[in-house]
Amino acid sequence: MPTKRFIAIAGNIGVGKSTLTNLLSQQLGWEPFYEAVEDNPYLADFYADMPRFAFHSQIFFLSRRLRHHRRLLDFPGSVVQDRSVYEDAEIFAYNLYQQGHMGERDFRTYRELYEVLVEFLPPPDLVVYLRASVPTLLYRIAQRGRTFERSITPEYLTLLNGLYAAWMRDFSLCPVLTVPADDLDFVHNNAHLDLIIHKIEERLTGKEEVVFP
Repeated sequence: MPTKRFIAIAGNIGVGKSTLTNLLSQQLGWEPFYEAVEDNPYLADFYADMPRFAFHSQIFFLSRRLRHHRRLLDFPGSVVQDRSVYEDAEIFAYNLYQQGHMGERDFRTYRELYEVLVEFLPPPDLVVYLRASVPTLLYRIAQRGRTFERSITPEYLTLLNGLYAAWMRDFSLCPVLTVPADDLDFVHNNAHLDLIIHKIEERLTGKEEVVFP
């Protein structure tokens, strides 16, 4: 009987998490679990008024991610998750708090809920971290044309990239595979996609960075 695997795709806005999730599910026959974006009832309001809707939006994302995490743990086969549960707290909620968009009381409440729930969740077998520069992120965000993302600034993406780098340095719950998404075009180049799949299949333990010659 094949070993059940659970991997999570992590990375900044626009880096290609959903696309890679879809491609991996097709190539490997794994069940995809996608990030809740379009159906977040607070997201458009959040981008228009972050201080007012930051807590609401982050609670929605956290609840949806935890529900997906529970479902994929119960799923009998291998699964690939579009964005990990950890990023909501370690990147987005923390950034909103740092920038003054989420108050101290709301952040403490959110953080306590996150920490208690994560204690009961088994971690993925592997986190695939898609890393990209801000120009690449901006280009890809523009290409997908979501209206509510038009207000996302280079400065905001730069802050998130910094938080991702810090989070990845300290992350130890499971192995990490870093993919330089500026250089690897897994959408249009089958060789690049094959390389990523090979690295995932080859090593699901230990930290490793994909280096493309």
